[in-house]
Amino acid sequence: MKTGVQVAVSSVVGLAVLGLLLFVPAGTLNYWQAWVFMAVFTAATLAPAVYLGRTNPEALRRRMHSGPQAEGRPIQKLIITVAFFALFAMTGFSALDHRMGWSSVPAAVCVLGDLLVAAGLGLAMLVVVQNAYAAATVTVESGQTLVTSGVYKYVRHPMYVGNIAIMAGIPLALGSYWGLLFAIPGVAVLVVRILDEERLLTAELSGYRDYTQRVRYRLVPYLW
Repeated sequence: MKTGVQVAVSSVVGLAVLGLLLFVPAGTLNYWQAWVFMAVFTAATLAPAVYLGRTNPEALRRRMHSGPQAEGRPIQKLIITVAFFALFAMTGFSALDHRMGWSSVPAAVCVLGDLLVAAGLGLAMLVVVQNAYAAATVTVESGQTLVTSGVYKYVRHPMYVGNIAIMAGIPLALGSYWGLLFAIPGVAVLVVRILDEERLLTAELSGYRDYTQRVRYRLVPYLW
């Protein structure tokens, strides 16, 4: 299947699944937070896909090749499965929270959540632009070179910084404080993924060991 068609099909299917994941637990379509979130998420994912499709189709192909079945390392298959479950549970539970009224989240905080989601997706886009080998799977490709410029000057895994922003933003965007609890297992599996990924990169990507000595922090400067 051509990448453009794959993007279109994935977008339609993904939007339908997201709608079910939001409005079924919410028990209503009268849920403005969900509608705004869907609009922000759709715009922030489609726009980069279109851009990459025009400027770097190979990088887009790498990003589209994702999910547990795409991972070559058994531990990464497990990590991605758990991460997907945590993300789906976070989204559905946040919508249920709206239905049950467990959280009272001001509109301004919901907007802040949408901004975090957009910023996280935007950072992921920037990473792919600066590093065409930034795939959705943990792998080292033939001919891959080490990128140390741009956002990689500050942390070793800027893509995952964007993922954390998205995990923090989703519950807030959907009007839920309790949904933030699901970010705990999400961040935990992200840490395990990073540690395993760094073992692979150190072993197979030329210059990576020296890079880790120059850029000391994985996700947050002066913290980790």
